[in-house]
Amino acid sequence: MPEHISVLLDECIENLNVKPDGIYVDGTLGLGGHSEQILKRLTSGRLIGIDRDESAIRRTGERLKDYAGRMTLVHGNFCDVANILDELGIDGVDGMLFDLGVSSPQLDESERGFSYMNDAPLDMRMDNTSALTAWRVVNEWSEPELSRILRDFGEERFAKRIASRIAEKRAAKPIDTTLELVDIIRTAMPAAALREKQHPAKRCFQAIRIAVNDELCAVNEMMCTAPDKLNKGGRLCVISFHSLEDRIVKTAIASRENGCTCPREAPICTCGFVQTLRNVHRKPIVPSEDELNNNPRSRSAKLRVAERV
Repeated sequence: MPEHISVLLDECIENLNVKPDGIYVDGTLGLGGHSEQILKRLTSGRLIGIDRDESAIRRTGERLKDYAGRMTLVHGNFCDVANILDELGIDGVDGMLFDLGVSSPQLDESERGFSYMNDAPLDMRMDNTSALTAWRVVNEWSEPELSRILRDFGEERFAKRIASRIAEKRAAKPIDTTLELVDIIRTAMPAAALREKQHPAKRCFQAIRIAVNDELCAVNEMMCTAPDKLNKGGRLCVISFHSLEDRIVKTAIASRENGCTCPREAPICTCGFVQTLRNVHRKPIVPSEDELNNNPRSRSAKLRVAERV
């Protein structure tokens, strides 16, 4: 089994305030590092683990089989967490955790096509039953649409040049593998950009992965619906890895904490706003130096915590 280090593990468990008889959701199960620590703290409680990746469900179910009596695993998208809980007959939960990053196994299993360091078919699907692959995005989406996602989802400043080079190359033959795409990205970028510390394909691969898995829409939907399934005092913990996700999470919490639209000078609120969340910490929690040394992949992680009021 590929090695996996759960990001901000201690910080998440501390902020979830796990109660032995509580009900908790791990909406991005992965290999179950966070889930295992929640399960260890439960007695009569229950954990609902959700993941889009069926292999993660299988592997984690086997690894945590000793906790099977306290655990329900669901193959699904975390954006559907409210519907999933309804289908399970659960009206409210005491905590929810969402780790929005790509898991180490997905990165390390080169055949999944997430990594720009290994050659593999262009796939990048978190859910292997999904029809949309990275191959289709790269080879079938229009040049303007490619440029848009590279700019908006990857914050790639050379998006237009890269999209143009992709369109040029695929006109001669389909772009089939990750390293083919990496080479095309390299040839489209100026020499100065290639000397930067960050891998030249990182932003483009992030953008394509987000597009394939509709990740930003999923985060937005989750932040719209998940808080309503929290019991009073329940905690919502969300780990994000890039600014686009973090902005959605930050804005959604703020809208439920300070969403009053009345003029500042108004003596009372008349807009009907009712606060449903409060920030537990004013600033996001970031990895310690020790964690960064042990797990460099945690470098861009940010944990935001909100509580149902």
